[in-house]
Amino acid sequence: MNSVAVIGAGAWGTALARQAQAAGRQVTLWARDSSRAAAIDATRENPRLPGIRLPAEILVTTALPSADLVLLAVPMQHLRDIAAALPPGGPLLCCAKGIEAGTLALPLDVLAEAQPGRPAAILTGPTFAHEVAAGLPTAAVVAGDGEALRAKMIAALATPGFRLYGNDDRVGAQVGGAAKNVVAIAAGAVIGAGLGENARAALVTRGLAELGRLAVALGGRAETVAGLSGLGDLLLTCTSPASRNFSFGVALGRGELPADILASRTAVTEGVATAPALVARALRAGAAVPVCAAVAAVLGGRITLAQAIAALLARPMRDE
Repeated sequence: MNSVAVIGAGAWGTALARQAQAAGRQVTLWARDSSRAAAIDATRENPRLPGIRLPAEILVTTALPSADLVLLAVPMQHLRDIAAALPPGGPLLCCAKGIEAGTLALPLDVLAEAQPGRPAAILTGPTFAHEVAAGLPTAAVVAGDGEALRAKMIAALATPGFRLYGNDDRVGAQVGGAAKNVVAIAAGAVIGAGLGENARAALVTRGLAELGRLAVALGGRAETVAGLSGLGDLLLTCTSPASRNFSFGVALGRGELPADILASRTAVTEGVATAPALVARALRAGAAVPVCAAVAAVLGGRITLAQAIAALLARPMRDE
């Protein structure tokens, strides 16, 4: 896999393009917006990754490219349309996290429908774009069917500072990436409301339990939840102000309205759209997810944050 196409010129896609080039690949970075593509190409910088220069070898384009390996670093709710428009080419590596609204499909299910028969896997785990772009040590997971395919994808992207582990539990890995964003909103709300670190630790731990129940209910493995795509991603997203979902929750906890928070942002906060879809998918699978359900209810305007907190604290005592 000598050529790599990265679809999506946001912070994450730009960081992945830089990483693929550092791994020795010929890289093309696709941007939907022609003005953004021209600006990135001219300055060799993306405003969403200030201070990070793109090597001259990376080609920036608005024409959907083909390559030996195609990375999809686009928002989850746009994944289907963009994937369906891709030209023929090599395997797909999905770099989106979430659940599709309406269909309740996981990312690899979306790709299977948009690109039938095309091999695909998912890249997930604790990965802030600005740290990957800066070359700071990072570990992540490539999850999908077929050990040979995973090995080729890992070889195409890995460097000593960007460690990639394979995993055949595609369901567990995808659920971890989706649920952690929703739990992170709750964790941020706890901090924003001034409820303290004890409360955040308790909420994150119970959120991890929810993540595990849902993963198993959908056919994943419990041990995957304890790895990078579960616990690792949850830790990162629920503890850092650099997390869009956590910072959204902090603003929510301080009393700001969801619509106002979103209006002030240019980057997508995936947990907002994922929350109701995740809860609906959990309900269909018979998995209890009270923390995620509380987030969805608050975002949907059905209850206030104070009511959500009171309801969670009033849940019956039982053995852990």
